[in-house]
Amino acid sequence: MRIPKPHHLIYGTLEDYLTGESLTDTDDERIIQSLSKLMVEKKGYSRKELQPRNTIESLFNRCFVTSTIELTVSHADRQFLIIRYGPGSLVTRERSAIAAARVLNPDHCIPLAVVTNGEDAELLDTRTGKILGYGLESIPNRNTTADLIHQLEFLPPVAGKQRELELRILNAFDVERCCF
Repeated sequence: MRIPKPHHLIYGTLEDYLTGESLTDTDDERIIQSLSKLMVEKKGYSRKELQPRNTIESLFNRCFVTSTIELTVSHADRQFLIIRYGPGSLVTRERSAIAAARVLNPDHCIPLAVVTNGEDAELLDTRTGKILGYGLESIPNRNTTADLIHQLEFLPPVAGKQRELELRILNAFDVERCCF
């Protein structure tokens, strides 16, 4: 079970919408669950096409960080989109989402990323960093995914110095510095 950060209110446990796993019930987890539900019930993805809670670990300057990717979306077993959640401003989460999309998959850079606070969202091109759309409605739906996949550029995975730079970005953005 994922342990919440110390500043979160805990309401007990809840069942993960995608996996049935028991999770700690917090305000953030409730929003993440609603995003999973949105992807299945409104966007048309199957539960098998959504992978929750992927993680990327990094260690720089004696600071170990586990970055969580709330949802990774696949089509025909190929990851093409990640969704990262965080309360508050979206613009502060753009660069770390791009970094995560560039290093998560060992076979290719994931071409699209969504940053969301549960009410608003931005769809990002992870190659250029440009915003492709605003709002939860900008998240691609399953019906258009087959056409979309052919338009996306699946770059080789970043390696060497570039991979280290992306991991440093994740480490810096995702380090927990409150509640000490």
